Amino acid sequence: MRRKSTALTALGAAVLAAFALGTAPAPAAARTPAGEARQLWHAQDSGSDARFRGLAAVDRRTAWLAGSGGTVLRTTDGGARWRAVSPPGAQELEFRDIEAFDARRAVVLAIGEGEASRILRTDDGGATWTESFRNTDPQAFYDCVTFFDTRHGLAMSDPVDGKYRILSTRDGGRSWRVLPDAGMPDAQPGEAGFAASGQCLVASGPRDVWLATGGGAVSRVLHSADRGLTWTATRTPVPAGDPARGVFGLAFRDRTHGIAVGGDYTAGLPSPRAAAVTADAGRTWTPSAQPPPAYRSGVAWLPRSRSAALAVGPTGTDLTTNGGRTWRTVDQGSYDTVDCTRDGACWAAGEKGRVARLGS
Repeated sequence: MRRKSTALTALGAAVLAAFALGTAPAPAAARTPAGEARQLWHAQDSGSDARFRGLAAVDRRTAWLAGSGGTVLRTTDGGARWRAVSPPGAQELEFRDIEAFDARRAVVLAIGEGEASRILRTDDGGATWTESFRNTDPQAFYDCVTFFDTRHGLAMSDPVDGKYRILSTRDGGRSWRVLPDAGMPDAQPGEAGFAASGQCLVASGPRDVWLATGGGAVSRVLHSADRGLTWTATRTPVPAGDPARGVFGLAFRDRTHGIAVGGDYTAGLPSPRAAAVTADAGRTWTPSAQPPPAYRSGVAWLPRSRSAALAVGPTGTDLTTNGGRTWRTVDQGSYDTVDCTRDGACWAAGEKGRVARLGS
């Protein structure tokens, strides 16, 4: 929207064990008997002080980060070392999302008004980058990008002339075209997406995609089952009604089961009903009976589990073991985004160069 390294605790080990079993047992308490806060995440040294809101976890060895100051980092050894692979001359760009296909191919999105919104692609692990899209409409402000597969993907902009604008690619992000907006519902006054975690636009399967909103009178999730040509909009119970409130992040484990997280990102303000769930592809949303206690910007389903997920934000990480109906805080660290891989790795990233991995 316009606008230290630590050993893995028993809590983290319990979550990892759940991955292997395909279930996630209730976690240990988030604090020791003496009241000392436990840490779920194993911190890694990024060598950067950028704020990372873009994160693409490919597999247990490979992940990419994108953040402020045009910063892009990549690891190919599970995070033991993070290598700077930023596009030359990108220091003025604000990267908020990155999608990676493997250790060599990635697409990164820069946000901002007018020409500040750009998309770049690399095919050689960040040794070189090619700009494949630069926004020329002063009304447009791109927030997120997502891919269905290695060829087909979408990017979304805040409303232009009353409707969200969607870009489409059929060649892995080498070229982009604006889709017609005839099948896009009207935006609410003041409504927009949040470029907070790279999760305001997410896909699951070959054709389904969801778009999260806030800032309007109500928060909504828009769904398309035809790769962005036509959309339906559904109200969610996550509070909105203010430019700082709404749904910030989405995660779908398949085309029907999804989690929405958000709240009010203003520091110190409460965020009631900060999470909701759907079991019908987003046609209806139910508030979490016990939501995270504060604003959360990122969410990810845990590998090999149909019921466990993590939500992250500036004040902590929460775990659900029942598909998002109830949440429990399991870490006090500040993170903006989270992503997990099919082979059992999870990373989180955030301010001041923070990056961490769940597990050793």
